[in-house]
This record gives sequence, structure tokens and C-alpha cells, in this order.
Amino acid sequence: YFRLCFVAFQSTVVEEEEDGVIYTVVVKQQHVSPNSSMSTVSRSQCVKAGTEEKLVLHLLHSFAMGDSSFVSIFLSTYRSFTSNERVLDILTDRLENPPGENERSQTRQSFNKAVCTVFSTWLSEYPEDFESLGEPSRLLRLGPLLPQDSSSAADLRARLLRTAEELSEKSSFTSAPPDPSKFEPTNILGFSASLIAEQLTKIETELFVRLVPYHCLGSLWSQRDKKGREGVCWSVRATVRQFNKLANAVLASCLWPTKLRCQQRARLLEKWISVAEECRARKNFSSLYAVVSALQSNPIHRLRRTWQETDREALRRYEELSEIFSEKDNYSHSRELLKEEGTSKFANLDNRLNNKHSNRSNAQGTVPYLGIFLTDLTMLDTAVKDRLDNGYINFDKRRREFEVLAQIRLLQSSCKNCVFTADESFLQWYYSVPTLTEEQSYRLSNEIEAPCDPSPRGLAPTVIITQCPGLAADNDSLFYFHSPVNNFFSKLTKHMRSPSVSCLDVDTSPSTNESTPTTLTPSSPTKSHRRSASCGNNPPSNIQGSGPDMRIIRIRMALQDGNLYRSILVTSNDKTPTVISSALEKHSQDPKQASRYELIQLLPEGKELVIPATGNVFYAMTSSSVDFLLRKKDGNTQLGLQPISTETSATFPRIKAKGRRLVRTLF
Repeated sequence: YFRLCFVAFQSTVVEEEEDGVIYTVVVKQQHVSPNSSMSTVSRSQCVKAGTEEKLVLHLLHSFAMGDSSFVSIFLSTYRSFTSNERVLDILTDRLENPPGENERSQTRQSFNKAVCTVFSTWLSEYPEDFESLGEPSRLLRLGPLLPQDSSSAADLRARLLRTAEELSEKSSFTSAPPDPSKFEPTNILGFSASLIAEQLTKIETELFVRLVPYHCLGSLWSQRDKKGREGVCWSVRATVRQFNKLANAVLASCLWPTKLRCQQRARLLEKWISVAEECRARKNFSSLYAVVSALQSNPIHRLRRTWQETDREALRRYEELSEIFSEKDNYSHSRELLKEEGTSKFANLDNRLNNKHSNRSNAQGTVPYLGIFLTDLTMLDTAVKDRLDNGYINFDKRRREFEVLAQIRLLQSSCKNCVFTADESFLQWYYSVPTLTEEQSYRLSNEIEAPCDPSPRGLAPTVIITQCPGLAADNDSLFYFHSPVNNFFSKLTKHMRSPSVSCLDVDTSPSTNESTPTTLTPSSPTKSHRRSASCGNNPPSNIQGSGPDMRIIRIRMALQDGNLYRSILVTSNDKTPTVISSALEKHSQDPKQASRYELIQLLPEGKELVIPATGNVFYAMTSSSVDFLLRKKDGNTQLGLQPISTETSATFPRIKAKGRRLVRTLF
């Protein structure tokens, strides 16, 4: 005989505030039978928001309360709202006043276990937090306070004391210095596409494994250009430099030998298309996109006769590879590939490529295009408030950020066991490639094909090269990071799990009324009809969707720690007081003081545009800049354009209205 059991669940979600912490509580009631009064009730809770001190102390109580993911989320994201020194001080103060002797021994044992778990996890996963303390006094103070009654505690104490005694140098990435005198552009043809892709994947994989995920947080990455913050996000900068170096290698090899016939230069394009295809087979999306971006750049894109001599099958494959990074639906194609192949052993290739790579034996990791994650995290930082109205830190925001960081760490784990063999011949060629400036690239391109010849495809390329002043000290400071401007914001409220931000660069060069020229000259290369790849923070172009038009702007204000830009989302419905309040809140100032400030758009040629006090910011601002200044009213400022003595930090190429059109069909 069998008895049919009826089980029904009823869930209730409530919020509870207790001693400086707001919890999201889920109460589940399970009914065993519809005719029975018997039921069981379960309760789970997680932190939604809290004060700085209470969030830190919750590290020691989260396990007992069933909030098992709190420690991982906190350690991954706490740098957005506090410092490692502050966290250590709060925990140390708590250890100096542990549970009293009159409390149950089980409570004391649970507390000691939590202490060991928190510090062991922290020291193992983020040792740089302890190495960057500078001086050992905090660790020396902490050591004797750790539990004394277990081997794990003794081991932890020894590790902390060793860290206190040693001055560990922060990891950095170095590369062989380039030697342009030895550069032979066409030597790239002597290497097989498979070998080139393998060596590029080796470089990218090593960088990606050493990437520190929290360096990608929007609140940290957005500060990279701030004075005194040159070393911030060093692992992301290393990935950016490699991306740019590869894109530059593609440009230099295709443009440097200006005397080649079109048929010969076409072989170079075909070689790089084959390299991109081999990178795709190795799930190296970072190198794949760098190569595709370089081939789409204006200096190469405009070489009509060269493209006409390129093999038709190669062009077809090139189109397919370019579609992987289509901006449609917030890079949906690229994201879907990462989802499908992120942790799989091999790429999901078509039959032709599968046959070509059928002898693969070693599992492959996945190296993503990091710009997608930077985009997501910067947008999330911009779109979601750091604090609740009562001043509590919004920890729900950190949970969302952790979801993105967890994706990065999962992909990193797939790369840790990859084994590569260096090919010194290729690396010598790769590191001998000279860095081309934007002007040099255009000059070489115009020497190859005169500017009077129209482009075969008429429309603008997808990516150009632009200088990043934030990395001006680096030799390889070109950025090709191509950032999506798409309809994501129209979906933001529906899909907060997949936030996104764009970081297109803008320019402080004076705007003109001239029509966009159709030709380029070596002496004055045009800056129109192109889309910037980017190290800047925000898109100057509008984001359109089913709701109001939206735009990301950067607002700075003079604070004690210097000028700091914060990204603000502006919609076509926002008036000046609303934007000023949001900016003050972003800068940790009192938003209620909005009436005491005025909003100024920083324009080229040192001019400024004062936004009317009750105006619509979206329509009042010009398209020539996304940089704004928040300034206290002094009663002497007149409306209109005025010179300013403060130098703006936006020095990137401007995206004109016509230049916003994208290339959908290249051939």
C-alpha cells in the first residue's frame, strides 16, 4: 500500500531591523496534509543593510545565523565602503571583548570557530590586504587575541605573525621592452595562426589567472584616474595594456610596410583573421576581440583595395567572428557563449572547426573579454545607491556585485590548470612591435591608400585608438576597450542581475559646425565618424529604450581628498535639483543641501555651461562633454558660457552625432 502525501509551502518575506542591521527574513511554513493541522516552520535571514561596524561584526555571527554566503560577499566587496585597516580595527576591538566567561561554552566555542574561519578565509584569498598594511602593529596586536585552543587557530596565528614580519612586494606585471629597430612587420606571416593564438592565449591566461576580481568593482575602477590612485586596479590595467598591445600589433603589422602591394597586404589581413579564429577555438575571447577591434579600426577599415583582394571565405569568417561582439541586447551573443562554454572543456565550434581541432587533448580554460564585466560592475555602481535613506550601507548592492565577481572567479578556476609552452621566436617579434599613435596610424593608412578614395563600405568603423591620460606614464597606453551603448537601461529594472555600464570616451576639443569630412589627411586626421574604445568612464551618447532616454555623466566636486568624479545616471525626466541631490549623495555629502549648489557642464576650450536651476539637465546639456562640476553658489556666476581656470580631465575624442551609427554589415 502506498500513501499519497500532500505537502504545501507558504513563504513570507519580511524585513526586520535589529541593532544597526536590517535583515531580509524568509519564513516558510510547510503543511504536511490539507486535512492536517500539522506543519513545520523554517526561518532564514540575510543582511540587507547595516552600519559599517555592524556589517563587520556580522562576519563573526553570520554562520550561526545561517547567512553562510555573507563572509565571501563581504570580503569580495567591502573595499567599496570601508578599508582593510578599519575592518581589522573593528574585529580586533571585538576580540579584546569576547563573549563573557559566564556565557555558555558552546557559544564561546562557536565564536572562536567563527574567528578562525573569517581570518583563515581572508588571509588565504586576499593576502594582499594584510601585506598592504605598511606596518605590522595591527597584526602584532591581533595575533595574541586569536583563540588558543585548536591547531587551526595556532596555524592561523603563525601565518599572521609571519605576514607581520615580512614585507611582501605587491605583484606587478612586466613585459619585455620593445625594440622597434628589430621590427619586421611581415615576419608574422612566418608563424602559423595556431602558434600565434597559442602564445596569445598563454599571455592572456596568465594575466587573467592573476587578476584580482575586486579590482573590477565600479567604485574602484572609476577612481583609477584620480591623483594619488595611480596604482589602483593594477591587475585590470595589466589586462588592458595587453589588449591594447595586441590590437597595436595588428595595426602595425598591417600598416607599417607601406610599400606592399594590395594583394600582399591582404595576406596580412587573412593571417590575423585566421589568428582570431584560432583564438575563438581556444576560448580566448580577449585576444579575439582585440584582433577584431583592430581590423575594424579606421586606419585598416578604410583600405578599400586591400579588402577587395582579401579572400572571400576569410571575409565570411571575419563577419561571423565580429558578430560574437555585437552590441545587440547588451552583448547577448558574447554572454551566451560565456554561459555555454565558460567551464566546458572545449569551445562549441561548427563541424569544420571541430574537425580541424579534433586532436585536442588538453582541456581549455576560458579567457573572457574583461570589458563586459567592467561594464556591468560600473553600471551597477552607477545605478544602485550605496546607502539607504537612513544612512545604512546597502549590502544588497554588494550581493549583486558579488554575483558578477563570482562569474569572474569561476572562469579563473577553469584557467588555473592550463599548460603552455613559450615560443621565443614569436615573443621576440611580438615585443619588438612599436607603439603607433592615432596620428601615425592614420598617416600610414593614407600613405597606403590616398584619402580621396571612398571607403568600400561607407560607414564608420566600430573602434578607434585613443590615448588614455590615466596611463600616460606607460609606453603602451593605448586603449581599445570597446564599450556597449545599447538598450540595457530599458531592461535594468527587469534584469538587475545583469547590470551594465558603458565607458566611452569623450573629448574636450572644441566642437565645430563643419560637416563630417569623408576624407582623411595625414596632417590633420579627423576625429569624427568613429567610436572610441575606452578607458574613460561613461558614454556621451544617449541610451535609448522603451522608457525615457538616459545618459551617464560624470560629476566632480572639490573635496579634501582632491577632485573625484562620480558617475550619475540622468534621464530625460530629471531636473537640476534631482541631479544635484544624486551627485551629493554619490560624494557622501548631504543631499538636502542641493539648493546651495549649482551644476556646471565643463566644455572644451576651458568654458563652462551653467545648467539652469530648475532646468531639465538632459536637454540643457550639450553633447560635447559628459564632465560636470558641482559648485557652491556664490552669487557671482552668470548663466551661459564662461572660461574656467580648472582643467578638465576629459581629453578623449568626441563622438559626434553621425559617428554613433554602427557598422552592422561590413561587406
